[in-house]
Amino acid sequence: MAEKIVSIGLLTAKDLERLGQGFRRHFPVQDDDQFKDLLAKLDKLPSIDFKRRDKAR
Repeated sequence: MAEKIVSIGLLTAKDLERLGQGFRRHFPVQDDDQFKDLLAKLDKLPSIDFKRRDKAR
């Protein structure tokens, strides 16, 4: 049975370096403008303070 996908991420080369050798399943994308509009919208979203959110629970 295939595993359920629980997350999709947009990672930089530095992110992959930090994750180390244990993180092997990534699919590189070519540097083009195909997702330019989506990335611009994502850049405008506010960040989430996970530490603060967890304390509120």
